[in-house]
Amino acid sequence: MDLKALVMESDTSKFTVIPAHKYRRSSRSQHQPSSSMAATVEQSHSARGHFERIPIEVFHMILEYLPVKEISALSMVSKAISSCIAGNISTLAWRNRMMLQEFHKCGQHNKEDSILEHYRALGLLFKRCTFLLPTKERLKFIYSKLSQVPCFTMGRCSAMPGCLGFASYGVFLQTLIAGWDELECHRVFNFLCDFTSLSRKIHTVVTSKSGVSPRLEIQIRLFCRNVLLDHWQSSRDTLFWLTRILKPWPMVNQARLIYIIYGPLTLDGRIGWQKLTEGAAEESNVKDMADAIRLLHGDQETKEWTADSVISLIDELSAVPSEWLLENSARLLILCGNRICYTSMASKAVSGRVSEARQDGRFLALVCEKDSYCMDWAVKMMQKICKVFSNAEEKWNFLQTVENVFCQVTMELYESVMAGDRNEDTDTFQSLCNVLNANAHFHTEILYTFIKKE
Repeated sequence: MDLKALVMESDTSKFTVIPAHKYRRSSRSQHQPSSSMAATVEQSHSARGHFERIPIEVFHMILEYLPVKEISALSMVSKAISSCIAGNISTLAWRNRMMLQEFHKCGQHNKEDSILEHYRALGLLFKRCTFLLPTKERLKFIYSKLSQVPCFTMGRCSAMPGCLGFASYGVFLQTLIAGWDELECHRVFNFLCDFTSLSRKIHTVVTSKSGVSPRLEIQIRLFCRNVLLDHWQSSRDTLFWLTRILKPWPMVNQARLIYIIYGPLTLDGRIGWQKLTEGAAEESNVKDMADAIRLLHGDQETKEWTADSVISLIDELSAVPSEWLLENSARLLILCGNRICYTSMASKAVSGRVSEARQDGRFLALVCEKDSYCMDWAVKMMQKICKVFSNAEEKWNFLQTVENVFCQVTMELYESVMAGDRNEDTDTFQSLCNVLNANAHFHTEILYTFIKKE
């Protein structure tokens, strides 16, 4: 064999390795994968989703074009996408774009509704994209974003009480924790108390003189009402949060806190501490407090509030910041409803406070006259109170003292009117007319009740 033939044989043997190698690779690709391997690959692919192939910067650009509700729905696709969205909402650019802060420029009702709806959608987004986190970590993540908005923090907003910030915070929180059990809601309340120093601030206002810290009082009122209490559709939820606010404090402080949260306001937006002590107040000044008391009294499930504790709370409340006018106390009892009014007056009658019970009876009739309630309601209430006495003599003495109170008040007002100038003292003259009318209508109803029985 010549040299040329040897070279050709050597080259042929060398090149035969490559086709064999290619053949082995091609032969592997022709083999079908096993069913278990195919299932694993498909499952991994579906878990990551097609968005995994997109660079994170491009994914964030896509999110910029989506409304909050669609981003919220997208966060439910997979854990990976939810993590990407959570990372996106942690950026400064997202916060500047999505955390609307036009709380002081609303003015129009439609604009306010739009802002509240936006934060309701944000609450759903945060609820979904933090779904897999433990409650504590979840709350820390959310609070780290919300705390950067000045109007969501007590003491940092300069436009209280006209700011929509706390109301937006409230709808956000209500949407976020809707459906959570009571244990988790307890954790939410404790978390808020820790990070907002709510307990320390409440301690400051309930242990100091009324009106000393007017700005802090109104901040606590707005935070409790707009963030924790007013947005719940179920009275049971409102009761839960109101109980969490009140229960850590002694009864006297609970009463003061009720007044701060639900009491009347002055024209300049401060707590109206003197409105119920210096003159007859309108129904609207005590209605919210009456609604809160009825809510506490209606607690039939948790039993955290008993009838005795609610009646004690009313007694303490009617002395905040000092003794109310008896007319205002009677107006509160009427608005609290039959059960609470009867329980309060009956407890006074059987505990040696008969003089207070008869004063309540006289002012029930007066308030019914002034506020246009049916006078027969006051008569029926007095009939029920009489039944708590053990014998006829006690009943007679009670009714006689009620009559004496009517006479005494009438004579005092009459003498005041006669001693002064009627044109200058129209309020006293009007009070006398109201008492005389109440007396007449009250006794008319008593006679009518007696005649009906015959």
